[in-house]
Amino acid sequence: MQTYYLEMLSEQAFTPSPIPAPLTITEVELAQPQFNQFLYALVGKQWQWTDKLSFSTEQWRSHIECNHIRTWVAYVQGAIAGYYELSMQNNGHVEIAYFGLTPDFIGKGYGGALLSHAINTAWSLTTTKRLWVHTCDLDHPSALKNYQSRGFSIYKTEVE
Repeated sequence: MQTYYLEMLSEQAFTPSPIPAPLTITEVELAQPQFNQFLYALVGKQWQWTDKLSFSTEQWRSHIECNHIRTWVAYVQGAIAGYYELSMQNNGHVEIAYFGLTPDFIGKGYGGALLSHAINTAWSLTTTKRLWVHTCDLDHPSALKNYQSRGFSIYKTEVE
């Protein structure tokens, strides 16, 4: 498996993709660890996201609190189309900790739009100095291209 670490060091590097009219994106302002767990399983199942599947509600709560996680959910006509989590780190770095679409909404042009929303949100925080993310061969075949098309650059690659 190959893992790619990507970063964006300034908002000027960002190339946005427009958000199509049926897509609405809402922040989950009241922490609900069970909801994050549900989103993780719903989006991540097909990409073999397994490291947090066995987390208890308290472990999810701790994950959200300790990593300063903020969560946004994308909807199309009331259905969950995808989500992302931003992890606010102490040094002005923001990680897109989790990002993805639900199976029914892949290939419909929502990936670039949702990623653009995540990037725009991260750069709207006054403390952001660096935005980063990682992806791997197990993720959607277009994931790496989507990150690069939005302005991310690879800074490290690991092979397992």
